[in-house]
Amino acid sequence: SSSPHSSVNHTEVSHFNALAASWWDPHGSSRLLHLMNPLRHDFIQRCKETRIQEEGQKMRILDIGCGGGIFAESAARLSSTASVTAIDPTPEVIAIARKHARTDPKLMEEGRLTYLNTAIENLPLPSSPQEGFDVITVFEVIEHIQQPVPFLRAVLKHLKPGGWLIGSTIARTGVSWLTTKFVAEEVLRMVPRGTHEWSQYIQPSEMREWAKYEDGVDVGVDGRGWQVMGVVYVPGLGWKEVSGSADWGNYFFGVRKL
Repeated sequence: SSSPHSSVNHTEVSHFNALAASWWDPHGSSRLLHLMNPLRHDFIQRCKETRIQEEGQKMRILDIGCGGGIFAESAARLSSTASVTAIDPTPEVIAIARKHARTDPKLMEEGRLTYLNTAIENLPLPSSPQEGFDVITVFEVIEHIQQPVPFLRAVLKHLKPGGWLIGSTIARTGVSWLTTKFVAEEVLRMVPRGTHEWSQYIQPSEMREWAKYEDGVDVGVDGRGWQVMGVVYVPGLGWKEVSGSADWGNYFFGVRKL
């Protein structure tokens, strides 16, 4: 489902539809996403620690581009989570996500985890700023969006004041082309061919520049409203944080809303 102003790229939808069946195979096409998931939670915690949270306050999370639900499920199981709404424009992966969630009774509790087959532009806006989400995630999504600025603006409308927009993507460098396009797709076949479009990768400096001038985003003089963490995949060991690697490879970013 998409509106005339939707960020949905139908070529990307077709690509991920074809991968739906193997989403929960830890050794399949989504293996690198399974291995990255613990670092996603670590980075969210790092962002949250920049502000004092009310004791016992639970998060409402919106996971955009949730795929088969790797992050959404893990977030919904946390005691610090009130609810997770997970959306994706790809019908087959949403069907896989719903089916997999039914294997865990906890995830079937009312309001804990909700999957919607929709684009962010079609999600109803919160009735008031405080009704927005505490955390919105866009993991491995931005590099599949042809017009990232309108997409990010649509996302921010759903975030409550003080909330965090958190994502992961890839820097646009010769190193990232070599590792993600040539080695990962062509040589080792760790991800299916055509998964990434190198020209759509975004430098962390470009992300920060957008945040710096975007209305309602708190990059802050002290920089605490902007967080970044570079990560590198090490064969046999998984994903590891590597200082400085955000400038040439995979990275997490976080921006806080005023």
